[in-house]
Amino acid sequence: MEATLEIVDLSTLDTYCSVGQKSYREHYLHLWENGDPTPYIAHSLEKSVVTQELEDPNAAHYLVKIGQEVSGIVKLVKNCGIDEISDDISLKAEKIYLLKAYSGKGLGKKVLQLIEKEALALKKKVVWLDTMQKGNPILFYQKNGFVVKRESELTLTGAKASEKAMYILTKTL
Repeated sequence: MEATLEIVDLSTLDTYCSVGQKSYREHYLHLWENGDPTPYIAHSLEKSVVTQELEDPNAAHYLVKIGQEVSGIVKLVKNCGIDEISDDISLKAEKIYLLKAYSGKGLGKKVLQLIEKEALALKKKVVWLDTMQKGNPILFYQKNGFVVKRESELTLTGAKASEKAMYILTKTL
């Protein structure tokens, strides 16, 4: 399975938003009151929001592809420090959303490797992300070399109080 990251532009924006919304709904409805992820989708995956983000040279949006099939999305923030780690040496993997049909097949690991390759091309020494404290993603990231840096919290309105706890994870390249 050959996975690639394809940069998103206006011609692939609709695909990015629809795949992002679908994959988010497939994996994260349990985080939201009444199973309604609208606060997150409106904040992060609506076409108007992503269109503005495409104009930001510090943001990079990608379609995750296996051959010609779109299997997920990735958003990277190229110069984004955390705590004492400066912008110039760190990259944030802000979104990694894969469609459920592709889960459990090794694609996540390949996507992390592609993100690390992008980070190294930008001369970064650290990749970081945040993930929920509950559930499988934390175990997946740890298995792939990420370590817990500190606790964090989901701050969007509508998230269940019991699900807001997050971790910030880092990986030194």
